[in-house]
Amino acid sequence: MKHFYFLLVFSIAFLFSGCKKEVVFKDYTLQGAVFGTTYKITYLHATTNYQKSIDSLFLKMNSSLSTYIPTSDISRINNGDASVVVDAYFMEVLEKSKQIFLETDGFFDPTVGNLVNAWGFGPKKESINLTAAQLKEQMQFVGLDKVKLVGNKISKESPEIYLDFNSIAKGFGIDVVARFLDSKEIENYLVEIGGEIRTNGLKKNKQPWVIKLVDPIASYDSSGFKNINLSNKSMATSGNYRKFRISDTGKKYVHTINPKTGDASESNLLSVSVIAALDCADVDAYATAFMAMGLEKTKVFLLKNLHLEVILLFTNTEGNLSEYTNYTFKN
Repeated sequence: MKHFYFLLVFSIAFLFSGCKKEVVFKDYTLQGAVFGTTYKITYLHATTNYQKSIDSLFLKMNSSLSTYIPTSDISRINNGDASVVVDAYFMEVLEKSKQIFLETDGFFDPTVGNLVNAWGFGPKKESINLTAAQLKEQMQFVGLDKVKLVGNKISKESPEIYLDFNSIAKGFGIDVVARFLDSKEIENYLVEIGGEIRTNGLKKNKQPWVIKLVDPIASYDSSGFKNINLSNKSMATSGNYRKFRISDTGKKYVHTINPKTGDASESNLLSVSVIAALDCADVDAYATAFMAMGLEKTKVFLLKNLHLEVILLFTNTEGNLSEYTNYTFKN
């Protein structure tokens, strides 16, 4: 009888082990909308579609950092609510912003939010014809050194200071997704939000993650693109050639605000792409800072920061489109 019972238990165990579901590894490409733009995430050799989990991360980020959502933490802080307890996302973005604010001598500064609005590029559609007096009034509320984290709350020297992390948020969102994929032990992925990119590992057939960048000046191949190897790197681009406004007097204003002067006038630097083995939030912030710095100051900065590679598009003294780069292109 004992022998029969043993055989029965063994048979049932064998039956269940034989029915165990086989693990299937697949390559996934997820797409959707976030931060007023689109995202595309490709990850390889995984067992799960993480679309819902990633969308949930984006929702949490928006509830913390979006100036376009009236109930978000940053919107409440901008409206003078000093009781807001900020989350880890807010703390990290503020810390990174302060780091790059110092490194760039204030050319990256998320407190230009009032000026972004005043020039007509933010959630508040205001004037794009600021007088000298109005500009001076707004400038007293600019300076990230006037914002501090006290415990888990934000302290501002003046309630009128308006924080705007949109110039770093896309890159940070990419980093949040990258960390999530790392936590799932996914080794090979590319995360793109609105043109900003971060990769890890290799793509199929152990080939590097190579992206094609439109080359408006010269062609490295017949299709008019440059090939950029982004394996284990991040890339962000900032430019004024698409997002601008024309005033009633016909003057052109661009969305990149110079934190030193409050000016929104167009410079000869049209586009900046930054490539580095850093978090995408960092290169996103550097790209914004370089647009505010202008061509010559950016060149000087790069001499002291050799870990950053750039592609700068600008108009030369003859009015023609030119390029400055320290990136080595490969066919």
